[in-house]
Amino acid sequence: MSEDTQMTIREMCDLFDVTPRTLRFYEQKELIFPQRLGQKRLYNRRDRARLKLILRGKRFGFSLEEIRQLLDLYHMGDQQKTQIERTYEIARKRLDDMVQQREDLDAAIKDLKEQLAWGEKMLSQLEQKKAG
Repeated sequence: MSEDTQMTIREMCDLFDVTPRTLRFYEQKELIFPQRLGQKRLYNRRDRARLKLILRGKRFGFSLEEIRQLLDLYHMGDQQKTQIERTYEIARKRLDDMVQQREDLDAAIKDLKEQLAWGEKMLSQLEQKKAG
């Protein structure tokens, strides 16, 4: 596929493993801008690049507003310096949040395992009393 090849909504869905509803949602939120020919939508190289960044941002937990702001910084005229700096700031904060979430989850898992072990011990003791 050449860079200027336009793709249909079905081709985009297949390429990025998303639903047509997802593409229409991102279009409604003005994150992608397919060419409209009646009911038909055609996506160009820019739309594909933007969708790739949107999906990556969502996977990392960025909000749609953060993604929109980052995409809007592309055309600042500074070789993407501002966009990269802002992306780095948001990504750094998101990584810190994710690490904290993992620590919280690890602590909750440890606590739950301890509670399950206690429950098993109590059930075992009750069974022994019942049998004895």
